[in-house]
Amino acid sequence: MKRLSFLLVALFSVSGCVSSRIEQSREATTGITSEEAMVLLGRASYNEKQTEDSFTDCIAQALNQGSNPIRLIPQEKFKDDLYPWFEPRTAPTSADELGRLFAQPGVKNQIDTAKVRYLAWIDGDTVKIDSGGSMSCTISSFGGGCFGMSYWEEDASYEASIWDLQSMTSTGQISADATGTSYIAGLIVPIPILARPGNAACKGLANQLREFITGES
Repeated sequence: MKRLSFLLVALFSVSGCVSSRIEQSREATTGITSEEAMVLLGRASYNEKQTEDSFTDCIAQALNQGSNPIRLIPQEKFKDDLYPWFEPRTAPTSADELGRLFAQPGVKNQIDTAKVRYLAWIDGDTVKIDSGGSMSCTISSFGGGCFGMSYWEEDASYEASIWDLQSMTSTGQISADATGTSYIAGLIVPIPILARPGNAACKGLANQLREFITGES
């Protein structure tokens, strides 16, 4: 019984395999002071899958930590401050549309009042790209259990487009792509062995975004 308990604990502690790749394209020099702030905006097109709030929240949490945190403006406050340009019928649905928004009269003044220096437009999602295997579970008067194994593969692909709101120009892009395979093994009790490609993409993108904004390496 003790050996079985140890086996279950060991299996629960195992993570699925995740591979990730981070790429950066810089178009301008960047830097930020303690008085300036950044805002993260997740894609919200209202007619197709939007970037998960949990992903932008994950990036925000990572940027708020460490010895050199970046001050962030909540995206809902930023949208409220720029009313009505971020109402559903008028809000930009891609990074390319931000340039047209920033050219609107009055937008620059409201951004300056909020002291927002950079905007990072986060676009992407996590999708299941493969699955397979089989598992069966039975229950009887003598007990029950699950036997077999199933798996699923997910791809987390995200891109951050960074805009300098002082000059109203694009400064570059950072992309993060992570792929991971998760398993559920049936050994009496179903044992999940989970990969978290979304978490890996978040951490990689947040670390690169911090270096990009602060100009540090």
